[in-house]
Amino acid sequence: MKTLVIGTGGREHALARALSLDPGVTEVHAAPGNPGIAAVATLHDVDQMDGTAVADLAVRLGVDLVVVGPEAPLVAGVADAVTARGIAVFGPSGAAAQLEGSKAFAKEVMEAAGVPTARAFVCTDSDQVATALDTFGPPYVVKDDGLAAGKGVVVTLDRQEAADHAAGCGRVVIEDYLDGPEVSLFAITDGTTVYPLQPAQDFKRIGDGDEGPNTGGMGAYTPLPWAPTDLVAEVLATVLQPTVDEMAARGTPFAGLLYAGLALTSRGTRVVEFNARFGDPETQPLMALLDSPLSPLLMGAATGTLADVAFPRWKTGAAVAVVMASSGYPETSSSGDVITGLEAAEAHETVHVIQAGTALRGDDLVTAGGRVLAVIATGSSVADAREAAYVGVADVSFDGAQHRADIAAGI
Repeated sequence: MKTLVIGTGGREHALARALSLDPGVTEVHAAPGNPGIAAVATLHDVDQMDGTAVADLAVRLGVDLVVVGPEAPLVAGVADAVTARGIAVFGPSGAAAQLEGSKAFAKEVMEAAGVPTARAFVCTDSDQVATALDTFGPPYVVKDDGLAAGKGVVVTLDRQEAADHAAGCGRVVIEDYLDGPEVSLFAITDGTTVYPLQPAQDFKRIGDGDEGPNTGGMGAYTPLPWAPTDLVAEVLATVLQPTVDEMAARGTPFAGLLYAGLALTSRGTRVVEFNARFGDPETQPLMALLDSPLSPLLMGAATGTLADVAFPRWKTGAAVAVVMASSGYPETSSSGDVITGLEAAEAHETVHVIQAGTALRGDDLVTAGGRVLAVIATGSSVADAREAAYVGVADVSFDGAQHRADIAAGI
């Protein structure tokens, strides 16, 4: 099988790496890619938001499967353009991707499907915002209705901060605060059959102890030894399958990766949000532990034959990812800082480095802003994997590098 991965980030590097290790995959291509992806795939220049250009590239390369990584191309309908050319694509249609593209739409689907989630108001002006904030009270949860690269959510005790965030977004979803730990549960689906992956947990805020603003994610680990043993079965029955069935009933079947962000509250499991693609950085430790080949799962979802594919298998042990971000992130980000130490980090037997915001400047690997890379390690337990990951982090250096020191601490 020939595959083409669309995207430039850490998620795409992790997926391309997994496909490169898949015995059923003969060629891995990526577009536009990054220097890390170039080590496991052949890179091609393409505008990832241009469905026609992506489809043309897939036809020219003669690939069997296109994997669209980021949310923005999915919401823009890139998968539709590829499908129209007769090529299998892993990723939902533009209409189905509205589960992530519009939080208001996701709430509507959840209500119709009976999926447990927070009470919410969709607000389009300051009066509606004020009413919603007064109704729920602190902590205030304000979400930009559209795509915001994981940074469109404010959770705060400060009413003015909440109102200011809403004013800067346009249409927003304001909802009841959900207490309890958050869990990421991914599911691969062909629009009918749903295969959940094992749960993971990510760390959204920039600082230790969950301080500071939200980011795209500063680290993640899997599995979750503390999670209820029936969590996956419960979420499959009450969240994932009902949502997939509701989307099919609407005439917009969802095929691809359905990501449920969950809160394990004192009142039971609730959905915080849906995403329409693999999450970043949770994908990185999940791919490190996936023991079955990735391509049959993706192709099964893309062709409506997932029920004929074996259920995903997982290696024993655990995996931890620690993200290293550029100076100033998430408010700003520095670019052009020379990165050193990757070879030293990867010399450790259980460690590998996934690149995200990197570029080449001559012979130097340099930062390209935002989240620069993630150091991933596996181990017999979360604690072992965590220790190995931070050993790898200590080997990597670039000016202004920042990372959290508490990823998976105490697990």
